[in-house]
Amino acid sequence: MSGSSGEQSKIALVTGGGTGVGRAIAKGLGTAGYKLVISGRRAEILEKAAAELASETGAEVTAIRADVGDPLSVRALFDAIENRYGRLDLLVNNAGVSAPGISLEDVSFEDWSAVVSANLTGAFLCTQQAFRLMKGQMPRGGRIINNGSVSATTPRPNSAPYTATKHAITGLTKSAALDGREFDIACGQIDIGNAASDMTKRMATGVLQANGTTAVEETIDPKHIADAVVYMAGLPLSANVLTMTVMATKMPFVGRG
Repeated sequence: MSGSSGEQSKIALVTGGGTGVGRAIAKGLGTAGYKLVISGRRAEILEKAAAELASETGAEVTAIRADVGDPLSVRALFDAIENRYGRLDLLVNNAGVSAPGISLEDVSFEDWSAVVSANLTGAFLCTQQAFRLMKGQMPRGGRIINNGSVSATTPRPNSAPYTATKHAITGLTKSAALDGREFDIACGQIDIGNAASDMTKRMATGVLQANGTTAVEETIDPKHIADAVVYMAGLPLSANVLTMTVMATKMPFVGRG
């Protein structure tokens, strides 16, 4: 981990840290010397990931089941972190879901609500609790990194719920960066393009493009996302990466549509 040796004991929470990009981020942070807390909704998967991450990185890893869309569950998660460690240095708001890729008018209210709850409300509730903890701890402050998406800038076809929440994450990031700076809380966003995971498997067989065609898309190893997050997290609180895009070079984003 960059910086002083004191950073070796920093505490990081990665929501959705048991699978996919979240697990890769947790592994990167654990390797960099952070003590890890990973959260998710599926206890069995979470516990398995925690054991594997501890073995792979040598880090102390705690798994806490939580539903980020539930304010009581989020409060319990942060209370557990405060009780165990007394502080939180880094929150990575990674948990999220997508909705079926169907026409906007056919999206059910249930699917819309599920995406908003996980992607936006969850990030807000976790940010809210992180502010509460980071303002009061000594030394004061910390860092929050939100998982945006290239969809925070440019949508895919038939993605209104996901795209709306990711655009909103940009607003949350900027508001948290503004409201947090007085209290030494830095907030930034990483916009990810086609990191290889269960969510992007379909890209190997072709996905709908804005011009109505179907095309195979390039993906990248999630380790590159983890490396970027570790860099962002390692900056002193006097410096902040507000937004960063890490994407497959050949994916159809620049010039999309």
